[in-house]
Amino acid sequence: MGRYAWLKKLGQSLLRIAVALSVLLGIPALLYWLWTPGIAEAAGKFDQGQNAVWLGHGWLGDDSWFERNSREPELFRSSGKLTELMRQLQSQHIRFVYPHLCPAQFNGAIAPYDDAQMERFLDAAQEFGIEVIPWIGGVLGESARLENRRWRDGFAASVKELLEKHPRLAGVQVNIEPLPSGNSDFLLLLDELRPVLKGRILGVAAYPPPTRWHPYADVHWELPYLAEVAKRSDQMAVMMYDTAIKLEKFYIRLMTRWTRELQEMSAGGNCKLLLGVPAYEDAGSGYHHPEVENLTSALAGIQAAEPGGNYIGCAIYCEWEMTPEKWRIWNSHFLPQP
Repeated sequence: MGRYAWLKKLGQSLLRIAVALSVLLGIPALLYWLWTPGIAEAAGKFDQGQNAVWLGHGWLGDDSWFERNSREPELFRSSGKLTELMRQLQSQHIRFVYPHLCPAQFNGAIAPYDDAQMERFLDAAQEFGIEVIPWIGGVLGESARLENRRWRDGFAASVKELLEKHPRLAGVQVNIEPLPSGNSDFLLLLDELRPVLKGRILGVAAYPPPTRWHPYADVHWELPYLAEVAKRSDQMAVMMYDTAIKLEKFYIRLMTRWTRELQEMSAGGNCKLLLGVPAYEDAGSGYHHPEVENLTSALAGIQAAEPGGNYIGCAIYCEWEMTPEKWRIWNSHFLPQP
């Protein structure tokens, strides 16, 4: 009987331990469930009608791009497609579009584009009150050789030619990836581009501040470096995604923190701030989980920070991943409601 009593006592002890562990483990789960960060819908309170979106290469690309990628030019070049795009964007309070013109070439020249299509695109954009800012740049050390003076000269000369040929362009957006915080050659490139722009917008696709969730130095910029970039820019669209976070509420909270940090960083300057929000899938990459990083969670975090100051809106990455459902979320969560 002693043996059975001992086994019974052991079983009771194990049960008490199991109950205690379940309680201890359940408390964090309960707290997470009760935690409600973010503001899902703000009835347009933080929409200023100056939002932006990144567009695909086909809207401005030359014939060779269509041949290499087996794409049909009429999907981008027909007047019907252009009107459809611009009408949709205008209805969603998009003021700035960033059509892709990357990567730059070995001599620094920006990617080839079709001049006639550029003018057709500008005609359509002008009709709907949308400003066109081509997205230019490339991969650091490959298509973007920032440390090379001849490459930078070629890049600036190519931007100058683009703007002279198509004066209705509102400016350019420079995007070099990956780009470690503190890169002085990038600051030098911005300084060299300034006189070329002649009053047009010098934009930057910028990295967000560091986070312990995704601590890789080449995809985050320290706040002092962000401030240096802002001093040299007219518009900064911060790419607030690819965090590798696996729990949605932690991403929402990070978006709130980033929004506040970026507002403080840009205060007192002239650089306008746009907050980049993810609309793409890219599942399985390891650094982006679309069930966590998406329009709903990103907008909830941004709106909880009550953005103001130099903030002018949000920038959607990217138009080619938007679906009717994603536009519905954008509209109902961020834009003014009837």
